[in-house]
Amino acid sequence: MKIPFVSFRPLEKELDRDLRQAFETVYTNSWYIEGEEDAKFEKAFAEYVGTDYCVGCGNGLDALVLALKALGIGDGDEVIVPSNTYIATALAVTYTGAKVVFVEPDIRTYDIDPGLIEAAITDKTKAIMPVHLYGQPCDMDPIMEIAGKYGLKVIEDCAQAHGATYKGRKIGTFGDAAGFSFYPGKNLGALGDAGATVTSVKEVADKIRAYGNYGSDYKYHHIYKGNNSRLDEMQAAFLSAKLPHLDRMNEERRRIAGRYLEGIKNPQIILPYVADYAAPVWHIFAIRCERRNELEKFLNEAGIGTNKHYPIPMHLQGAYADLGFKEGDFPLAELISATELSLPMYYGMTDEQINYVIDKINEFA
Repeated sequence: MKIPFVSFRPLEKELDRDLRQAFETVYTNSWYIEGEEDAKFEKAFAEYVGTDYCVGCGNGLDALVLALKALGIGDGDEVIVPSNTYIATALAVTYTGAKVVFVEPDIRTYDIDPGLIEAAITDKTKAIMPVHLYGQPCDMDPIMEIAGKYGLKVIEDCAQAHGATYKGRKIGTFGDAAGFSFYPGKNLGALGDAGATVTSVKEVADKIRAYGNYGSDYKYHHIYKGNNSRLDEMQAAFLSAKLPHLDRMNEERRRIAGRYLEGIKNPQIILPYVADYAAPVWHIFAIRCERRNELEKFLNEAGIGTNKHYPIPMHLQGAYADLGFKEGDFPLAELISATELSLPMYYGMTDEQINYVIDKINEFA
């Protein structure tokens, strides 16, 4: 049996008519930037998340960069980020001119450990950027308490966690702003690159929109040194077609995750941990195994697609060699990088496919 790591076909088949209609609407209107479809999606997504404002942009990285800039983060500042996440989180900080400060994760959830944040704060620290990694919500109460104590901004990286909740409240509503990615593989994915920043502060939303539009608040009037990052009409229309189905898609991911959690019995496998406060949406189903590479080879040879998130931690990437870190400086991030393996997880997986993945993992000796 062949099981891809991810497949878009089951959902696209279900939504084929809606997606084609979305294309026809934009094409017929002949308006491709900052039009009705963009405004429609921004309103709907803000309502879905539970914020007052949503500003569409070109991708998830830009969503974070624009949020940081709008909140005044720049040269000489420091921003605390988790030591294990996709590099876009750190790059967003770097692109503002601020310095990245890594903090280790809770080894159970893989999210940033709130108990380690305070020790990383200096007089230059201006913000904390928690990442709801793999769709698992961070422990936000202590993070917000620390931010309040030190007067820090909080920018949530929600790129992998559309619809996840913390103590019944959607992530993206805790910080001063939050960034989402709509990369095609996300739980809510466009048919190309797209992103959005959400906030409930009008001044911040206005700045985000201006920064993403060449620093302009109205045509040919530039108040900031901005860049070009806007959500185009076509992607907005596709996202609007998919958004009403997001909760249903997330529930299917939860069902698949439940099957994995119940069925995988191999003692070599460390299964994901779900905290009492969390309702994850399982963008990634991440297991760990000391013999990760052997397990990956075994599953791939059995026709099961896998991925590694992320095989080289950020502090050991060439891009951040200038920070001077060496192997052993962030041992938990390194441990996760060396042992994490992501299993197939997507809307439309059949019971036969799920059972096959479980059986093969349990066969691994």
